[in-house]
Amino acid sequence: MRKALIGLAALAILGVLGFLALTSPSAYRLIRPEPAAAAGRAPDVENGRILFFAGGCTSCHAVPNQADKLRLGGGYALKSPFGTFHVPNISSHKQDGIGSWSAADFVRAMREGVSPDGRHYYPAFPYASYQRMSPEDLGDLFAFMQTLPAVEGRAPGHDLPFPFNIRRGVGLWKLAFLDGQVFRPDPSKPASWNRGAYLVNGPGHCAECHSERNFAGGIVEDRRFAGGPDPEGGRGTVPNITPHQSGIGGWSPEEVATLLKTGETPNFDTVGGPMGAVVANTAQLPDADRQAMAEYLLSLPPRVGFKKPE
Repeated sequence: MRKALIGLAALAILGVLGFLALTSPSAYRLIRPEPAAAAGRAPDVENGRILFFAGGCTSCHAVPNQADKLRLGGGYALKSPFGTFHVPNISSHKQDGIGSWSAADFVRAMREGVSPDGRHYYPAFPYASYQRMSPEDLGDLFAFMQTLPAVEGRAPGHDLPFPFNIRRGVGLWKLAFLDGQVFRPDPSKPASWNRGAYLVNGPGHCAECHSERNFAGGIVEDRRFAGGPDPEGGRGTVPNITPHQSGIGGWSPEEVATLLKTGETPNFDTVGGPMGAVVANTAQLPDADRQAMAEYLLSLPPRVGFKKPE
């Protein structure tokens, strides 16, 4: 009996040690090494500005109910099936925002979901998409964000029930849903298609809303871009953006690009809700980038759109 208890205790200890090892932010970096950021390269602030609007950073991080969307003081309450996340301050404020971060801190946060003090970020911050971005582009984005106003104040902590309030467990999520791969162009496709693929899958993180998710909150791969339930738990759904008849099938590239610029659909409707905020950002992109995103989206495999159960 005593030997059995000792054996069980040893297994329990090994289990705890294994959990701590697998969920450590530093262990994640060892498993999927971070590409080296470009050393000695001057950041391209204009490229950073384009990536900022491609990413729609203002949609979540702008101070709610303020006209100036470049005041990135956070505070928006993002509801989810796992609890409510309070979006943080990412302004250039040195104490309350990210003004004291290094470019390397920013790259690691965006690609690995790890804070400068070594904590996991929850994947409500869509680093599963941002991991596709190159270190050079992330350096440019960080440089642009440092030119924006410093906003005082911090958002409250997240309101999450057990076990989702155990931040360390996010390490297991990362092992399942992060591969650490930077976007690689497809040499068989034109440059415009590759640019669109990069913007949609990287900074634009379009699949994060326009896809169904599994019980762990990971995107269901064969339902990527086919729409899904309202991520904040409302009664509505997020549209299918594949070229299926239930999505954007039959649309021309010009019509998709127009929606990304004006919010107008081919049937003379106008997008609203969260997509309205997205369009306010994509409207700031060069025409060629919106056209590239349209080219890529219309090349996706057509998938039947999501329907809520009756």
